[in-house]
Amino acid sequence: MAQDPMCGMKVDEKSGIVLRREGKAYYFCSSHCMRKFMQQERIPAQEAACCAPEARQAWHKNRTVIVAFVLLALIIASFFVSPLVGFRESFLSYLKTIWWAVALGLVLGGVIDYFVPREYVSLVLAQPKRITIVYAVLMGFLMSACSHGILALSIQLHKKGASTAAVVAFLIASPWANMALTIMLVAFFGLKGFFIIFAAIIIALVSGFIFQFLEEKNLVERNRNSAAVDANFSIRADIARRMREHRFSRAGLLQSIKGIAAGACALADMVVWWILIGMAIASFAGAYIPSHIFHSYMGPTLAGLLVTLLFATIIEVCSEGSAPMAFELFKQTGAFGNSFVFLMAGVATDYTEIGLLWHNVGKKTALWLPIVVVPQVVLVGFLANIIFK
Repeated sequence: MAQDPMCGMKVDEKSGIVLRREGKAYYFCSSHCMRKFMQQERIPAQEAACCAPEARQAWHKNRTVIVAFVLLALIIASFFVSPLVGFRESFLSYLKTIWWAVALGLVLGGVIDYFVPREYVSLVLAQPKRITIVYAVLMGFLMSACSHGILALSIQLHKKGASTAAVVAFLIASPWANMALTIMLVAFFGLKGFFIIFAAIIIALVSGFIFQFLEEKNLVERNRNSAAVDANFSIRADIARRMREHRFSRAGLLQSIKGIAAGACALADMVVWWILIGMAIASFAGAYIPSHIFHSYMGPTLAGLLVTLLFATIIEVCSEGSAPMAFELFKQTGAFGNSFVFLMAGVATDYTEIGLLWHNVGKKTALWLPIVVVPQVVLVGFLANIIFK
């Protein structure tokens, strides 16, 4: 299976879209990702002719459709099988809580996808300055994508010259400090959701600064792809130029709406099935796992935090899918800090993430990631349990 260079999704090489260029083949899950890649790499439109025609995926093979169908079947079965009633009530309660947040997040993701050029992201992440880490975290906030998609984007940024420290800061901030997920977390946790976002940003900043120090001391790999940035280029000037050249018209408005919709649909195809899986797991946990299990092993204690850390390390779920599970943990135990650890530790200890860093950035960077991030996560989780008793 190949990997889409834009969204990070796995692509069947036989049925996916392929673009062959300069002796290399790029595989895409959709024409949307291919167009974004061509725009990013400044590939002329006529070269699209060398792409294999898009294989329309049968609707019954779509992962979101499959997951939704299974859940719908369980809900219907619950009217005839009494043990499933608890699952149905718990799942519908989750759905009622977050449907609007998911919808709004997808729309915002589409807006960002259509209007924020990736060139801006790449331009500001190569300088060995403290402000670079700030830029990396802010850019992470603008990237409304699943954590698995962020992995691919992070590696792409590294290939385009972003420093190792900037890549790490971006990687840590993106899954939890992004705009779309902010809305979902607030829908679940209320104002406490802002604490998760703020703490994620602080941890990303601190980790980025630490990795800059490690980079200066040659304790982690330096990016050999880094190149000098044109000192004459100004993002502000480029935005002003785009505004001057833009002509407001009905056709332009329709094109923008179509672009936003395409971005939102691409994001939905990437994350909605993960959200549904997360809701299903959380619903089963809430309905069938006795509360005393949560309280005994995942309570607001240091031992509970460590068990939660182990639990988060083992379970590999997309960030959007982890949110419902974290909320269920909070509902059962009242340990808000444990929920934070569950959300953040998975990003720092996920074997997919560490493996990609190991093979694409460097072994030392991959090993330092959990060493730098996990103690911060546990400390913040411990303090959050004290603050939000």
